[in-house]
Amino acid sequence: MSTLIGKTALVTGSAVRIGRAIAVALANEGANLVLHYNSSESQVSSLKSELESVGVKIFPIQVDLRDPSAGERLFNDIISNFGGIDILINNASIYPKDDISTIAYKHFVDSINIHAWTPFQLGKCMYFRGNKGSIINILDTRLWGYDRAHLSYYLGKSMLVSITKVMALEFAPTIRVNAIAPGLILPPPGEDYEYLLKLVHTNLLNKHGSEEDIVKAVLFLINSEFITGQVIFVDGGRFLLGQTAY
Repeated sequence: MSTLIGKTALVTGSAVRIGRAIAVALANEGANLVLHYNSSESQVSSLKSELESVGVKIFPIQVDLRDPSAGERLFNDIISNFGGIDILINNASIYPKDDISTIAYKHFVDSINIHAWTPFQLGKCMYFRGNKGSIINILDTRLWGYDRAHLSYYLGKSMLVSITKVMALEFAPTIRVNAIAPGLILPPPGEDYEYLLKLVHTNLLNKHGSEEDIVKAVLFLINSEFITGQVIFVDGGRFLLGQTAY
């Protein structure tokens, strides 16, 4: 039985990879979808057609989350079309290669805006405009170690860990705020699944996961009305090992 009929969800970065898998799962549960994207217009168009066949309402919207006003503009469009949202999935991400010697101010600011400020802004809009429901932030198990090869990403996502706690405290009891920290789920852009197979030794279960593992965690948190402020590690136990990078 579909559990989210009549609900509206916003998934940022919804056109590809984990964001797409989450959007498909929510639509299959009956939720209407706001599909945020930046440059993946053809992918989101295809996804829209697929999800409309399920019988839910789909609203694609293009916004560059590097813009510090993006969250508020995005939410204003949602208010105009849906009146608000019940579910917010902060999934959008960038993953540039940079380290302590190559990180630039622009990389740092872009990462903060996409991974921290916009999720915070969207959450604030949801709360202060009277929406009730659930927020889920997509983190990364490497935040409990260190990723020196993707430093701007690491710094921006690390801020989202603290924002998850802040929002859970500030938005209760009307909005529950949780997070999911994936591990070996998908290879980075440009890599194939051999990349994952070479790294299965880096977690306790000696295997890699799939988008479906993330989807199960998302649906669990949405439907668990007595859980807030938590991080679920979907990483085969990697976070327990304290490894610093792949």
